[in-house]
Amino acid sequence: MRTTLELPDALVNEAMSITNIPTKTALIKYALENVIQREKIKNLANYFGKITLDIDLDKLRKR
Repeated sequence: MRTTLELPDALVNEAMSITNIPTKTALIKYALENVIQREKIKNLANYFGKITLDIDLDKLRKR
């Protein structure tokens, strides 16, 4: 998908420098992947205590 974005040069340059990603396109893809991953991890907290697993940890540890 082609998209036109107005991004602050300093922000893009700093991100490219820190990550050693050579192109703006690769940098944007990397940033989007990281945002998606972080949000998914944050959403996992919503399931804490709501899923019942019938697992015998002692049995698993003895394997």
